[in-house]
Amino acid sequence: MKIHHFVTVAIATVLLAGCGATIPPLNFSVPNVGVSQKKIDAEMKSMTVTIARPDEKTGDLPVGMEQMVPQLWQTALTEALNKMTIFQDDATKKVNVSVKILKLNPPGAGASMTTETAARYEIMDRKTGDIIFTQDIASSGTTPFDHSFLGVARARESINRAVQNNITQFLQALETVDVQKPMFPAKAGGAK
Repeated sequence: MKIHHFVTVAIATVLLAGCGATIPPLNFSVPNVGVSQKKIDAEMKSMTVTIARPDEKTGDLPVGMEQMVPQLWQTALTEALNKMTIFQDDATKKVNVSVKILKLNPPGAGASMTTETAARYEIMDRKTGDIIFTQDIASSGTTPFDHSFLGVARARESINRAVQNNITQFLQALETVDVQKPMFPAKAGGAK
């Protein structure tokens, strides 16, 4: 009888400890962003982060996150670009940075949780309309079972990691951007 009582107390302790676990907030802030040695000879004038149109998206955004995710993504990207100091405030060329969230598919259930996300990043010359850079970036974020007893906490952290990984890949791609060689020059007849 004592063993049965001990097992019951042990299970209750584990369950209660799991109930006291906290659910992490959505936080897309990228850790360990350093100052870039390469500088882009352009000033970033504006940044937008939006959800892709139905004909562009490659997955869904969880219901209820349609406004929160783009705002948090933009805040995290702005913070990372500020830390990186890759754009030059006094440059004559002015650019817009836009991000379209193509998908954010969090896990439904599981021991380890993986979220998949994709976004289209674009840098456009404000004067000429040239697309200096465009790239679709896909990433994932996995949270192992031992991260938290609560499945919702593992799922939330997997979302954070997926978006952080996506932004990190964009920051790495910025190292190759040359504003003098746009990927897609504006059509002839545009302002030069």
